[in-house]
Amino acid sequence: KKLGNNPIADARRIAAAAKTLGELRTAIERFDGCPLKAAAKNTVVCDGAFDAEVMIIGEAPGGEEDTQGLPFVGRAGKLLDKMLATIGLSRQSNVYITNLIYWRPPGNRDPSPAEMQVCAPLLARQIELKAPKLLLTAGKFATQAMLGTEDGIMRLRGRKLRFTQEGLPQPIPCIPLLHPAYLLRRPEDKAKAWDDLRTVAALCDELGIERGPAL
Repeated sequence: KKLGNNPIADARRIAAAAKTLGELRTAIERFDGCPLKAAAKNTVVCDGAFDAEVMIIGEAPGGEEDTQGLPFVGRAGKLLDKMLATIGLSRQSNVYITNLIYWRPPGNRDPSPAEMQVCAPLLARQIELKAPKLLLTAGKFATQAMLGTEDGIMRLRGRKLRFTQEGLPQPIPCIPLLHPAYLLRRPEDKAKAWDDLRTVAALCDELGIERGPAL
């Protein structure tokens, strides 16, 4: 369908019409309201278990993600999988992963406010349909966008915060994490990430979220 004059309204409309995560994924793949789509190889919506109680939100697809059509599959994604495995979480069984935006920004630049505004209704609907018991935000960008804060990630990481959104019956516990891409550049901060994962594990147990055997 050709673009209306108001891609944000279009995004709200298709988001509201989707009754399941599967329908929403298809609707996002067909959506033409974000100019990034023109240069992207793939629309990268989500990966992981649709019935997972833990939802991870990253920033945007990178080169590897754009090629494979899945979030967090490059070097940073492999590190994320390893980090999650240390506390018995995996996209095979109990984690669902998505991003703020669904198309790769050229040169992996940060998403623009306009690009995020167009995708926001689609992400909000994903959260509504998914109804996770726990949200994890990966990195400064996703954390600030989701929690509406300007605090840096070093101040926010590992803290038990609350995500609120219109239409949600109650706030969702949310823990910001250091982005795995950052940890690849600054391996000396991996100890901080490990502390944060222990917080996540304890909160999962408190919320009754099943974890597999930890590695």
